[in-house]
Amino acid sequence: MKVAIFGKTLYAGVMAALLAECGHQVYWCDARQCELFKQHFPDESVNRLLEKQFASGFLACSELSALPLDIDVYFFSFSPAEEAAGMALLQQLAQRTIIHPKLMINASTLGLQGTSRLRQILPSDDWIYLPDIIQEGKALNSFSQVTQLIVGGTDAAVQKKVREFLRPLFPREQQYLFMPVLDAEFTKLSISGMLATRISYMNDLAVVAEKLGIDISHVRQGMAADSRIGAAYLYPGAGFGGDNFSHDILTLSDTVSDTGVKSRLLAQVWEINEQQKELLFRKLWNYYHGDLAGKTVAIWGASFKENTSNVQQSPVHVMLKALWAQGVTVKLHDPQALPEISAIYGQRDDLVLCNNQYEAVKDAHALCLLTAWKQYWSPDYKYLLQHMQHPLVLDGRNIYDPEYVKAQGFAYMGVGR
Repeated sequence: MKVAIFGKTLYAGVMAALLAECGHQVYWCDARQCELFKQHFPDESVNRLLEKQFASGFLACSELSALPLDIDVYFFSFSPAEEAAGMALLQQLAQRTIIHPKLMINASTLGLQGTSRLRQILPSDDWIYLPDIIQEGKALNSFSQVTQLIVGGTDAAVQKKVREFLRPLFPREQQYLFMPVLDAEFTKLSISGMLATRISYMNDLAVVAEKLGIDISHVRQGMAADSRIGAAYLYPGAGFGGDNFSHDILTLSDTVSDTGVKSRLLAQVWEINEQQKELLFRKLWNYYHGDLAGKTVAIWGASFKENTSNVQQSPVHVMLKALWAQGVTVKLHDPQALPEISAIYGQRDDLVLCNNQYEAVKDAHALCLLTAWKQYWSPDYKYLLQHMQHPLVLDGRNIYDPEYVKAQGFAYMGVGR
């Protein structure tokens, strides 16, 4: 099939790469964004596959005006901030002399009724909703290895088109879970809400565990061993982030409120997460009895999770602002996110961006770990002892063994430990 993809999201990139790999002829619009994101997606596996498919000829950049008129499938993936631009694009598409109906796939994060709003511009086409289930850091697998794909669309003929379109990726009929579009949109928000609830619940338990002298990592392992619960999204830490994930939770909370029902649970989930982003700063404050002025703090990790450069809603922002308010100089390292941090905060005397993680710890009064990048898991403790002003480790992701770190001569503070 001939497929046109609109949008600059990671989901757009993943679908462009996977569909081209399956033999579809994919046109990614527009060319400027296409060229930009060939180089700058925050997921290296996606970048490599995109590069391979551009070379193969199955994937090409295209302006809207240069698209063939016989496109079979139009795929739209817009972020909430891009909704107005997406609507304008559809207005342009409506002016083209193409034969309708076409299969139109809304894969945008526009919340409830997002598909309906897009459909109003091109009402004669076959619209479905395909939720964005991409997980940054493992983007390709998070889509291609899903056990059952949620699809919003109840028309049998349209469902047949969808199955044929995605057959190379999902060949079996039982791999599709069709439902009404609005139901699918609400399901997408509800999944994010459930995952956020698990994370915030563990963070809430971690506060209690720490006061009782209990190691929350033991509790987490025991809970995960119960088949009714499992291990996914059951890790306490310095708070979750990510633009789409956070947007889904806020949208779900607003949606519930708009029905006249006040959800205390969703409000508390969000409040716990925002408070959790301040956790390491509070521990640091208490450790130094509020005397932080003039000190230097090293931070390892700025992205909201490992294997991505995305810093949207990351705990690092709360940490930076709190430290700067106390007159602290921050030395920051992240394997991928430094350009994003530089773009947001620019040049500052109290922010030193380090290309080497050990450069960041020199003369530091504390090391705060905010992102669980693999290269941080086994640090050179002797080097840290020799070059830090004070041997304090604040582990915001519980990746270290507290007893081992203490045995190396460090003061250690984790989350619920």
